[in-house]
Amino acid sequence: MTYEFVDIVKQAVLHQEKGLKNVLATVVHLEGSSYRKPGVRMLICEDGKMIGAVSGGCVEKEVKLRAQSVFKDGIAKVITYDGRYRLGCEGILYILIEPFHVSNDFTNALEKRLSDREEFTIHSSFVAEDEAKGDYGSTITFQNDKQYTFNGKLEFSSDLQKFSQKLKPLTKLLIVGGEHDAVKLTSVSSLLGWEVDVITSIKDPKSKTDFPGANTVTASTPEIVDLTIDSDTVVVLMTHNYVQDLKYLLKIINFNPMYIGVLGSTKRRDQLENDLFHYKEDVSEELLDKIYSPAGLHIGAITPEEIAVSIVAEILAVIRKKEPYSLRKIKGKIHLQK
Repeated sequence: MTYEFVDIVKQAVLHQEKGLKNVLATVVHLEGSSYRKPGVRMLICEDGKMIGAVSGGCVEKEVKLRAQSVFKDGIAKVITYDGRYRLGCEGILYILIEPFHVSNDFTNALEKRLSDREEFTIHSSFVAEDEAKGDYGSTITFQNDKQYTFNGKLEFSSDLQKFSQKLKPLTKLLIVGGEHDAVKLTSVSSLLGWEVDVITSIKDPKSKTDFPGANTVTASTPEIVDLTIDSDTVVVLMTHNYVQDLKYLLKIINFNPMYIGVLGSTKRRDQLENDLFHYKEDVSEELLDKIYSPAGLHIGAITPEEIAVSIVAEILAVIRKKEPYSLRKIKGKIHLQK
């Protein structure tokens, strides 16, 4: 959701530079079930363009239509969308539609927080009524307690309902390797809004033009590499060189990332674990559980693109703490499954 919000802000800035107004639609409450949950957002520009989505595509046209009054009078409103009779989702969406203007001060602050990989919080004040117009809106709070708003008002009545959402730093994927499969993994993961950093061989340096979607591309070696790995970072080793993978792994495990994927066979994995214990005897079972080799889910992947999909799917399952299985096996509501 962080990526979606960042994209909305970027698009809003482009619209403002053209002199166009924007409104922001946010699902702030839900009764029953729906395709997407509270916290999803959509930007609507006065020229009719929409960025993002608040559902699977059926709700957006009505939200766009009912947002026209906000463009005209600048007054926020709350609308409801009952999907029980139209979507089969068994739920009622409450959607806050508010004027959305971002200042240079805010965009600079947001960019710094993203660079520093800090989480931030968005608070939305509303009433759970249909076609309710009034003093409603959202504020965004950074870790230094600095607050920003989108319609000029920071304080809202305590009588209003509140929806709060913490947005974590973008998932960071560190890819170690510079071959064709690393390029495909970069492309697939960047589509999810992940921040992708690539480390290639110093003997065969590459640039960002070789890795569409990458945040950085650096040539290095395990001996001199400068690693920055936090709790929202995942790693995939794909150097196609056993010794290089082992050397990088010995450095990376010191940061205890939630996921370390390593390409290769099961035989290669067993050898890697044995050598890992040889050089680092204090490796715990908990840390070993974070090493996924061969990397990826067993979906019959063959091509580099398919392998990239299988790896990204496995990473998502780890991040979301889910055991992968077919959704057709679910009885009941999908998002209530453990």
